[in-house]
Amino acid sequence: MRTKWHFTKTEWVDNTLRLLSEEEVEVTHLHPVNQVITDSDEAAFVYLAEAEPGYVYLYLHESTWEDVKKALDDEHSIEAVGTDGTFALVSFHEEMNDLIVNIEGNSNYGEEMVEKVERVFFAEQR
Repeated sequence: MRTKWHFTKTEWVDNTLRLLSEEEVEVTHLHPVNQVITDSDEAAFVYLAEAEPGYVYLYLHESTWEDVKKALDDEHSIEAVGTDGTFALVSFHEEMNDLIVNIEGNSNYGEEMVEKVERVFFAEQR
């Protein structure tokens, strides 16, 4: 079974980026898979987590990307917030950095996704 949770807002607490969902989610039972993928149709990055009886897909929508980039650049922790606590996105930085480098200029992800990623994550290089 696959569950999708959509994170569309962020907040900073100390030096930690917290991802906020408009849905009521419980996160403390999650286990990291240490993988980030994309959903080009949703223009989102997706952090994978395990939970009984299957996987939970944590969608990081474009509205979170500016803060995600800051967290990556400044090496700040990132966690998802639920009604029961928080869940650290383990290995997110490494996985995300590899993924965005792969997306740059790669039309396999779809022109719109590539354009959005390049605009946010590679803006200072242009």
